[in-house]
Amino acid sequence: MKKDICIWYDICPMKRFLEKGKLEKKWIDNYCKGNYYLCVRRKMEAEGKYHPDNMLPDGTINEQLGI
Repeated sequence: MKKDICIWYDICPMKRFLEKGKLEKKWIDNYCKGNYYLCVRRKMEAEGKYHPDNMLPDGTINEQLGI
């Protein structure tokens, strides 16, 4: 069974951070390819609100990801 994927996944910084080995796969599995409707980044994007690249899907900022 194929999981739904967030429409923003291909251009989301989370994908790039995962590919560079800077982000744990659990973030992608739990949000981008899972419960993407819970993603704070997605909600902010839909509302046209600014959110930094290093903001995780749960809304926390990960300073180690850089900007």
